[in-house]
Amino acid sequence: MLQDSQPKDYAQAIQYYENAIETKPDMKSHYWHLGLYLLLQGKEQEAQLIWLMGVGEVNEEENQDSIAELSQVLFPEIQKQLKSEKYQQAWIISQHLREVNPYHINNLLLNLYLSLQIELLDQEYFDQLNLTHVLQEIDISPDIEIFSQVLYKLIEYPLFHNLTLEFSRTILASLKNLNNFNYVMASVSVKLESAFRNSHFAAQLLETYIDLDPDDRELLIRLAFCYQITGQHLKGINTAKKLLSTSGNLVDKVFYNHLLVRGLLISAGAWEEACLAIEEQKILILSLIKKSLRIPENGRILRIYTSMYFFPYIVDTPQIIRPIQNKLMDLCLKNFELNLGEKINQYRYQEIYPKTSKKILKIGYLSHCLGQHSVGWISRWLFKYHNRDNFQVYSYIINPRVSDSLQQFFIESSDQAHSIESTDSILQLAEQIRQDEIDILVDLDSITIDFVCEVLAVKPAPIQVTWLGWDASGLPSIDYFIADPYVLPEESQTYYSEKIWRLPETYVAVDGFEVQTPTLRREEIDIPADGIIYFVGQKDYKRHLENTKLQLRIIKQVPNSYLLVKGFSDLAACQKFYETLAIEERVDTKQLRFIGQDPNELIHRANLAIADIVLDTYPYNGATTTLETLWLGIPLVTRVGQQFAARNSYTMMINAGITEGIAWTDEEYVDWGVRLGKNEKLRQEVSWKLRQGRKNAPLWDAEKFTRDMEQAYQQMWQRYVDS
Repeated sequence: MLQDSQPKDYAQAIQYYENAIETKPDMKSHYWHLGLYLLLQGKEQEAQLIWLMGVGEVNEEENQDSIAELSQVLFPEIQKQLKSEKYQQAWIISQHLREVNPYHINNLLLNLYLSLQIELLDQEYFDQLNLTHVLQEIDISPDIEIFSQVLYKLIEYPLFHNLTLEFSRTILASLKNLNNFNYVMASVSVKLESAFRNSHFAAQLLETYIDLDPDDRELLIRLAFCYQITGQHLKGINTAKKLLSTSGNLVDKVFYNHLLVRGLLISAGAWEEACLAIEEQKILILSLIKKSLRIPENGRILRIYTSMYFFPYIVDTPQIIRPIQNKLMDLCLKNFELNLGEKINQYRYQEIYPKTSKKILKIGYLSHCLGQHSVGWISRWLFKYHNRDNFQVYSYIINPRVSDSLQQFFIESSDQAHSIESTDSILQLAEQIRQDEIDILVDLDSITIDFVCEVLAVKPAPIQVTWLGWDASGLPSIDYFIADPYVLPEESQTYYSEKIWRLPETYVAVDGFEVQTPTLRREEIDIPADGIIYFVGQKDYKRHLENTKLQLRIIKQVPNSYLLVKGFSDLAACQKFYETLAIEERVDTKQLRFIGQDPNELIHRANLAIADIVLDTYPYNGATTTLETLWLGIPLVTRVGQQFAARNSYTMMINAGITEGIAWTDEEYVDWGVRLGKNEKLRQEVSWKLRQGRKNAPLWDAEKFTRDMEQAYQQMWQRYVDS
């Protein structure tokens, strides 16, 4: 292109090169540049004539040299125009380069990208690019960055998904070396899962790579997740087993077995195998802790961070499980610190200014769930009611979603909002938090996502707190875990590494939920008007075998009763699970009904009103589902356990103003279920209490709850200042 000493605008450039051609007519590069500037002025025919003059009458070898030289002039200009978002101009230049050099593969890829930007792409256009033929004729691999750019753009268009699969297969099949392209495919699949919520297509796209390299572990991991999410259970389980069987690394085995447990539980039909796998997981993790392994790769540390996620779904033994969790997190932290070395000081909070108690506190909320998710529906009230005279609110949204109105609320309700892709550098996020001078960083995800682990281990804020999410992670760099007197009693502190900070009444409160018009009718699911409907609506892996048997024993004792089960990942597998147990418990399978997911949360809540009684799960209770049930005034039966996850519904019911339905044993669970089913007056009394509780119960006073949270933040800060 032009040097600094050469003219800057197109007219000057044209004059410059016309003069240069007169002076040195044999210098072909002058013709290439002159044609380009004529093209940029919209003089396409003149540009073509100039290029033809530059080529002249030459032999084939010289002609190829000329084409290569012209390509080296035009292609950088296409990239320059693209970077400036001048898509139409870039496309025009790309079209001319296509004519001159139809085998320039990277130009063809950019042309495809540009055709999307200017809305020209269709199947016919794609076929005209003739990528398969070009890739067969040349011995040059496409640029990985350009391939990534095109693929990321293509996935935005659901209408082009078949075309996207064809594009992916064509490019990948042409490569002699697939190395590094797996990272692109993994990143694109994450984007499809998180931003577009399309794990089914993500699986199809990953399969185009796995067909060529069936042993790529990174993509097999992503593929297993996608299979599990989309209900392709056997594929998901077998993929996890393949990973597990081919691994000799203990750290990897822990993660692959975690993946297997996940697949088995979600399948809703492999309970015994899931229990065996969770016991194996315990053995593997204890071995990992005992060996105190040095883990030099941060990516592997992140994977073991989530490896105990499913224990509370199967067992309620926090006095055993939580100490193991704490030791595992301690191992994670030590390895992170060893890997980062002195570099950790670059990102860890450092006290620059004198500590003072009189300041506006900066609260940072870190989550991948700040949107249409249980965490989002609950935490939005805190954002709404925060006192902006005393607090500044920062949100750090991981893997932002496309078209999520609730996520937009969080962005608009924050003093500053940052969106972070999980493909971004983790330490960039830590640096952003440190630069924002966050005083208290609130982790809303715990171990539901591995991305946050390294950030929290670095500790970019002086105080770090866990709220909502799963349970406390046990990571030593977390200072506090928000709870209340019911969900975690005093004796719980003995097996938590974090300091349990109990709010005075409830650790969660909302002002209510939006509800749309119901779409579910009794006659549609063949339940008579006087039938008693027991409802179970939790995700598949919350359905514990023994707890499900108790639910069946309830409907067995209540005449004219039905168990309505909402399936999630696989309705057929869910139905088989319940019907098999019903036969074992001598319950008529005609008392069972099954429905799929609703189109959105608002319709789900409306349809929930069909239930006479909701039966909670154990040892992992409902959370948002419990809140929705109580808000709608529907009686709930819950079994209270020892662990945090087994006491969620208990604290919510107490703070909603009722004790009816709270069971401390399996026998009480069945008894409450039967009593509520047989006694219509009791159901009405509970419903009336719940509706009256809307006026003053702590569970429905999100503004007061926010004041309690703010007071906790201020007290945490004061302790820090005093220290």
